[in-house]
Amino acid sequence: MTILVTGAAGFIGANFVLDWLEQSNEPVVNLDLLTYAGNLENLKELEGDPRYQFVFGNIGDRNLVANLLADTKPRAVINFAAESHVDRSIHGPGDFIQTNIVGTFNLLESVRGYWNDLPEAEKAAFRFLHVSTDEVYGSLTKEDPPFSETNQYEPNSPYSASKAASDHLVRAWHHTYGLPVLTTNCSNNYGPYHFPEKLIPLCILNALNGKPLPIYGDGQQIRDWLYVKDHCSAIRRVLEAGKLGETYNVGGWNEKANLDVVNTLCAILDELKPRADGQSYATQITFVQDRPGHDRRYAIDARKLEKELGWKPQETFETGIRKTVQWYLDHQEWVDHVTSGEYRSWVEAHYATEDA
Repeated sequence: MTILVTGAAGFIGANFVLDWLEQSNEPVVNLDLLTYAGNLENLKELEGDPRYQFVFGNIGDRNLVANLLADTKPRAVINFAAESHVDRSIHGPGDFIQTNIVGTFNLLESVRGYWNDLPEAEKAAFRFLHVSTDEVYGSLTKEDPPFSETNQYEPNSPYSASKAASDHLVRAWHHTYGLPVLTTNCSNNYGPYHFPEKLIPLCILNALNGKPLPIYGDGQQIRDWLYVKDHCSAIRRVLEAGKLGETYNVGGWNEKANLDVVNTLCAILDELKPRADGQSYATQITFVQDRPGHDRRYAIDARKLEKELGWKPQETFETGIRKTVQWYLDHQEWVDHVTSGEYRSWVEAHYATEDA
């Protein structure tokens, strides 16, 4: 048997493939277009591994995907492929519409054609698992209960709107055509191989390079932080035992304000790699103008996943964030390669300080 993983050169997808092949010999095919956050270096340790195959391509390319499905005959497709950065969606929403909505539509149609032609036993066992985000639910006040699977969709950014649309397509292909789908909606991930435009890796790398640590607005935006390897274990569990057509929220039970997250990072760095001048990295914190329509709070209620499938996160925020900081300290070559070129100019353009 084989699984097809789309977008597996990205942050979460790469961690999923690495973890999968650590605990299984079932082969993985990785279909990835290698856009800015797709990095084959994330999967460098799998070079030459007969269980792993990389295919360069777009989930929206019907002919390519149809031929790939026919050739590799996967028992499941796990869809990570997406444009995923809110700031980029604000400045250039078109790519998000094309990849996250049109791309998902085309992928669903390719998979439906493949699934329809499977023998009955293989057809019954097949799964399409769509990986999505808690941002589709909108924003919470401090008093609101966390998002459950029954919350209505209220996306507030081009990114979250495009992911909401993709979720609706997946649901519709199940109810209309019977495609055996599963959907997961996760909270904010962090951990190894995270592209350094997101808060945690950006602040780790800026701290080490003596640069400002940019905090949007007042820094009191609250997120539920999920260690990426916990997310991957949840996806494996949903793929294994999830009920067809159902959605499962995946969260870490770790609500933290952005400013508190950065202060925690600084304290760990102060301990593991102190500044030469003896000052705390926290002195580099700089407040920048808030992003348009910035949601104040996300939080996930993951009790359904725990109750029905027995999944719980293994890492606390404190254990996961320490592992993450240590990983970046130990992987300077990866950092150097990923922070060259387009990334540097993009960060400089979008994280200017308020008085700049």
